[in-house]
Amino acid sequence: MLTRLKVSGFKNLVNVDVQFGPFTCVAGANGVGKSNLFDAIKFLSAIADIQLIEAALSVRDEGGRTADVRSLFHRVGDEYADKMSFDAEMIVPEEGVDDLGQKAEASITFLRYSIILAYRPDDGLRSLGSLKIIKEELVHINLGDAKKNLLFPHSVEWRKSAVKGRRTSPFISTEDDKGKTVIKLHQDGRNGKPLSRLAMNLPRTVLSVANAAESPTVLLARREMQSWRLLQLEPSALRQPDEFTSPTKLDMDGSHLAATLYHLARINKNHPINGLSDDQAEAQVYSQVANRLAELIDDVGEVGIDRDERREILTVIVTGKDSTSHPARALSGGTLRFLALAVLELDPQAQGLLCIEEPENGLHPERILKILKLLQDIATDVDEPIGIDNPLRQVIINTHSPSVVMQVPDDSLLVAELKETVDSGKRFKRVSFACLPDTWRQKDPEGMNVVPKNKLLAYLNPVVLGESEPESNGKVGNLQQSKPIQPKKRRVVDRTDLQPLIPGFPTE
Repeated sequence: MLTRLKVSGFKNLVNVDVQFGPFTCVAGANGVGKSNLFDAIKFLSAIADIQLIEAALSVRDEGGRTADVRSLFHRVGDEYADKMSFDAEMIVPEEGVDDLGQKAEASITFLRYSIILAYRPDDGLRSLGSLKIIKEELVHINLGDAKKNLLFPHSVEWRKSAVKGRRTSPFISTEDDKGKTVIKLHQDGRNGKPLSRLAMNLPRTVLSVANAAESPTVLLARREMQSWRLLQLEPSALRQPDEFTSPTKLDMDGSHLAATLYHLARINKNHPINGLSDDQAEAQVYSQVANRLAELIDDVGEVGIDRDERREILTVIVTGKDSTSHPARALSGGTLRFLALAVLELDPQAQGLLCIEEPENGLHPERILKILKLLQDIATDVDEPIGIDNPLRQVIINTHSPSVVMQVPDDSLLVAELKETVDSGKRFKRVSFACLPDTWRQKDPEGMNVVPKNKLLAYLNPVVLGESEPESNGKVGNLQQSKPIQPKKRRVVDRTDLQPLIPGFPTE
């Protein structure tokens, strides 16, 4: 879980400092830099997994094409920044496995990863250049400091289940050794000499090669960063059937939806709970997904998987109330995206951070509230301890839709805008992020910007406000939902200080 991100020198992110909760909505006009924040997260995820040059080339440029390395750096006119820096505070999994299947346990789960990168011309790749590491560090955040570092509202039970362990020394450090920059990987135990590497020609981060034997906590930080994904659900991928041998994890474009849903149902069948029979346990998963989908569209009776033994393929089938069956290829893009998110919510193995651009695309305005509720339910419930029914998941969305902005919880909203800045005699525009007044981000001792009310006028247009969610005991029919409906949070549109600014809003 990414709890705080500081970025400077990356695209138009200059001196950016953002705190994240379980669910965050970033709103802003086209072109201000909302997607650049996602690109920064994607880049950090990539450098934990692959070589620096590959990570750089995986990030799109301003035109949406694969970037060259120099285009990642902040630019004023024809001059580029000489370095870019990142600081990411995160809660990592308590345990995991490395690339060889060796188990790792974290000595502490609250960490801060820092890296500074510079551009280096490369004669072999003259048009691209490469990156060099100036500094790389991974340090612990003391358990005693967890409460003041995690500003979003949460229960003590959740914090104790998420933040565990003890550490007194760094896991990765950068030092000067006779004029040369050396990056050291420290082992988790007290004994053992740190492994030193010259930073000059490192093709990848030290974090990206960690394993369970040398430093299990570094490995788990790597696994956490690798789980930061930009989810771009494509209807063409969601409509495809799966082979029996397909992966059983939803891909970033929505591939393997059928295999993932079928796998979840089979797991539930093999490990039934609450005294259910095997068939009831398997049907429970399909029923939960169907009930979620029925919140979006009325004509949903069942959701299931057609298993074609002859061709050895799996196909998602949605059956209407009139018993008419519709395969995935016949469903709309909006329906398929909602269905994929409903499946993802039920998958306890789907952990980490999901970044989603404009989740309202393809949905009728009256149904936007439903997908926002689903996205918030995907994120970890910070009122309950972390466990198999409450995995450590996080969701960040971006939007420029008034219908979305007005209906998200007010303390989840960040507003992005361009601000003119003068530095070293140069005038340029950078993206700035601000929160609403009287929300938890204002507690930040380093000071979070507060968005002026006049900047919200573009979002305060008439929308279908909807009604409060009905109270529920968490059951649908005779089946228990995976997560009970949470009490309704205050949305942006519910704020009495903003309602007078909404055209047509009834006032006394």
